[in-house]
Amino acid sequence: MRFRAKIVDIACLNHFTRVITTIAKLAKTCTLRLTVDKLYFILTDKVANGGVSMWCELSQGNFFDEFQMEGVAAEHNEIYLELTPENISRALKTAQNAKTVKIKLTNKHCPCLTVAVELPSLSSSSRIVTHDIPVGVIPRRLWHDFREPSVPDFDVSIYLPVLKTMKSVVERMKNLSNYIVLEANLNGEMNLKIETDLVSVTTHFKGLGNPPWVSEDESQNSTEDRDPESMAEARIDIRKLLQLLAGQQVNPTKALCNIVSKRIVHFILLHEEVSLQYFIPALA
Repeated sequence: MRFRAKIVDIACLNHFTRVITTIAKLAKTCTLRLTVDKLYFILTDKVANGGVSMWCELSQGNFFDEFQMEGVAAEHNEIYLELTPENISRALKTAQNAKTVKIKLTNKHCPCLTVAVELPSLSSSSRIVTHDIPVGVIPRRLWHDFREPSVPDFDVSIYLPVLKTMKSVVERMKNLSNYIVLEANLNGEMNLKIETDLVSVTTHFKGLGNPPWVSEDESQNSTEDRDPESMAEARIDIRKLLQLLAGQQVNPTKALCNIVSKRIVHFILLHEEVSLQYFIPALA
């Protein structure tokens, strides 16, 4: 099992750092899945995560100048590692103006991702700062726990308003309630609502637009015969929503959410070569 990668391009490095910082805001620990052409950051919907799950996918070719890996076996050419993204984020932040960053799977008393940052120096010798980040290697028999979550058969799918705007609305609501109701219809309308004994506040968004989903199995398209005015709603933990909104370093090129009434809200954020899916379960 081997893995080594190198980033030289400063724009790629900054972009990769932003992605990792976003992940670190969403998950204390997560699984990094490495394949020949992709990296995945995965959080499964365990109770410990409050039922939240995440699937973030990036193509290595868009970030790395060199990328070599050998998985656990020829027919299972993948590596699954458990790690704390904040540690990688911290290491990358020391690399703001680095000449190169190398990441390598090593074994130093325990398995580590070693991040070696070559900094520009005035003399001919280079300055290298090394970070050893402990990781856990996940055995193959547990890999099936980390499959891509399927898109739920949703009632309503809608594009999100500008995330900054949404974030400032949710931030103000957080002072009043721990829960928020997110509701939307097929008419491009979305409401964010909180209700307590003392106060009820609703923010309306209009003209957001609804994504044109085409399901492979036509009979499955549950939104076809839905009244466009009818709202689908889910009551979710306001801190989990805020975590997602606050974690966005970059406004995505596309942001949408799918609501399965009273069950789950599935967010999809696309940013050039990164896709992030985030699932927040509804509360009774």
